[in-house]
Amino acid sequence: MSYGSQWLLLRALALYIKKIIFMKLRHLCFFVASLIVAFNVYAQTAFSSDPAPRQPGLSNNSAYSSYRLGAGDVVNIRVFGEEDLSKEKIRLTDAGTVPYPVLGELRVLGMTVGDLERLITDGLKGRYLVNPRVSVQIDEYRPFYVNGMVEKPGGYPYQPGLTVRKAASLAGGFKERASISKMYVIREGDTSQKPVKVDLNTVIGPGDILTIEESFF
Repeated sequence: MSYGSQWLLLRALALYIKKIIFMKLRHLCFFVASLIVAFNVYAQTAFSSDPAPRQPGLSNNSAYSSYRLGAGDVVNIRVFGEEDLSKEKIRLTDAGTVPYPVLGELRVLGMTVGDLERLITDGLKGRYLVNPRVSVQIDEYRPFYVNGMVEKPGGYPYQPGLTVRKAASLAGGFKERASISKMYVIREGDTSQKPVKVDLNTVIGPGDILTIEESFF
């Protein structure tokens, strides 16, 4: 093979190798760019989806809770930095009141947790503390009651999201002769005390009385 032919062959081989390297680098650059884009999307999603930090003293029973306090509920009251004003496991009396230092007997029947926090905050502010930070938590809910065709009739502590089905489960389940078409509830606070027919998905509230009747077929 002549010198000129060898030179052309080497030149062709060099161009081929250069082309291969260029293509590999191109694919590598594309891959790296894809990784960068994916990372940026992930970072934006992760940071934007982080929940807002909870303010100190706010519990799961937020100021916007719709639960209404009643006789038998047990609450914890905490005033940050003030141990003498923080009280645990205070049970509401039959009259719906709670004893509290310096403020005396507080009538809280029908209040939400947020209402009680504001009541105590307003009572302490100025006269006793400059800027009181008050948190109220429900330690124990007042009971509801299940009668009739369940394995363990009686009173049970209320749970948020309670339904007839869950209430029956807490009471040991339905008996064999229980009639799911003859279930009635008397609502707490209903002065007429009239039983209202319910189904398995009906919501049960604290203080409600649920009765499961017997099936004769």
